Amino acid sequence: MSILPNKNELGFFEIRLESIGGLGANLAGKMLAEAGVLGLGLNGSNFSSYGSEKKGSPVKSFIRFCDGDVEIRDHSPIEQPHIVGVFHEALYKTINVVSGLNPDGIVLVNTTRDFDEVKKDLQLEYGTLAIVDALGIAVEEKTKVNTAMLGALFRICDFLDPEAMRNVIRKTFEKKYPHFVEPNIRTFDRGFNEVVFKTYEIPADAHGKAFTRPESLLGYDTQEIGGVLTANANSILKDLSGSRQGFLPQFEQEKCIHCAACDTVCPDLCFVWEEGVDKRGRKQMFLQGIDYQYCKGCLKCVEACPTDALSDLREMIGYADENRVKQKFPIVAGGI
Repeated sequence: MSILPNKNELGFFEIRLESIGGLGANLAGKMLAEAGVLGLGLNGSNFSSYGSEKKGSPVKSFIRFCDGDVEIRDHSPIEQPHIVGVFHEALYKTINVVSGLNPDGIVLVNTTRDFDEVKKDLQLEYGTLAIVDALGIAVEEKTKVNTAMLGALFRICDFLDPEAMRNVIRKTFEKKYPHFVEPNIRTFDRGFNEVVFKTYEIPADAHGKAFTRPESLLGYDTQEIGGVLTANANSILKDLSGSRQGFLPQFEQEKCIHCAACDTVCPDLCFVWEEGVDKRGRKQMFLQGIDYQYCKGCLKCVEACPTDALSDLREMIGYADENRVKQKFPIVAGGI
């Protein structure tokens, strides 16, 4: 008897992970498929799709499961997933992460926002939305987002055995990084227990999200002069928010002594200065704020700051844009 729910016409149960480079979606997909195959005897396949191996560039990971008596001969990207896992909300800006989602599909999002806000951003009309603070869990346990997302995915895929995943975690880390085994198991368990769900009523005539395959902007007729790469996370777009993995520096001007220690260590020249006059009438450069369109969230400035003028802040959707407006920094053409 099959343990897989809602199989498609080919007998597959399919999962698509939407992420950015550096969050571990590739490894998460591999471990998820391994747990299903070794733990339950399912047939499974996993592969990923990504461009340059650059932190912040879009990554997709695909997982297919089927019963043991069915052979997987389809190795194309998953266009109509049963489950979509969104590792980073910055993807909303450039990618339709729910493209092709089945009407009764489930979307898992790494976020701290409420269901209705996320639903609006995803332009979901119905279906099930799952939310987990994977980044918060990872920071507290000193691990990575992918393990917490795996825990939530196992809660969603109730046909999978969580103990099989714990065994895969042990197998993955115990030889080279034995000290990571227990923190990652705790992270997995917290993701499993802390994910929350909300289902929006599905009408009888509901249709799935139409799948759209984005056309390449770098064809023979549309390539930029000189072969400039305009891919996401490239500075040519003037928007590096996709490279931030959940934190950015927060600036409090009243605590700043304008020592420029932050500017010295910043790799992307994010700090904006203005010439002024000090109390003695001498010319001096004063820090006005941070231009977040260039900020990759490395937080080197926070470490270098001798006062509390800079601190790390959990990024919220729209925070950087709103603060750029407040600080009256001009938006560069092609930017956010």
